[in-house]
Amino acid sequence: MWQQIAPAFRMMLVLTVLTGLIYPGVVTGLCQVFLHDQANGSLVSAHGRVVGSSLLGQNFKKPEYFQPRPSAAGNDGYDPLASGAANLGPTSQKLADRVKESVAAFRKANPDYTGPIPADLLTTSASGLDPHISPASAEAQAARVAKARGAALPQIRVLVAQYTEERDLGFLGEPRVNVLALNLELDRRFPKQ
Repeated sequence: MWQQIAPAFRMMLVLTVLTGLIYPGVVTGLCQVFLHDQANGSLVSAHGRVVGSSLLGQNFKKPEYFQPRPSAAGNDGYDPLASGAANLGPTSQKLADRVKESVAAFRKANPDYTGPIPADLLTTSASGLDPHISPASAEAQAARVAKARGAALPQIRVLVAQYTEERDLGFLGEPRVNVLALNLELDRRFPKQ
């Protein structure tokens, strides 16, 4: 019996050290050297303090800021510890009610916008923490932001265009705007009066 247990125990120790200590240590070290920013959470700083991550959405409620898509993560949304989708189906009355509330809130906050509301401003992402909105969503909010900041609408549109990220590798995903990066640039270029 010990002739079978001893080699199995040694193999378990070797694999534990190899896959539990050496491999994670090497990968962590390589990531710190070659992907330092990403390995540390892609943190964004402003005025000498961390204000967020370029990978996680956060709520902006003031009219002078572009607002992200809704979040179902946590009770108040945008909780990284409660990341997850709402899992509401297309026939769900709860989803229909929440979208109606989102439409009403958007129309109230953006009275000058008369076009169709982009879907990503009404629906949550799969994680509830998506940091991006579509360029159409940014355009739908541009007039409100320009008015609240005392800036010309064309200036805000140029800024949105500058912060629009194209498809990865030219064909993966959709064009998108990182809300945190855009709002930080707004604070820099057009400080609130």
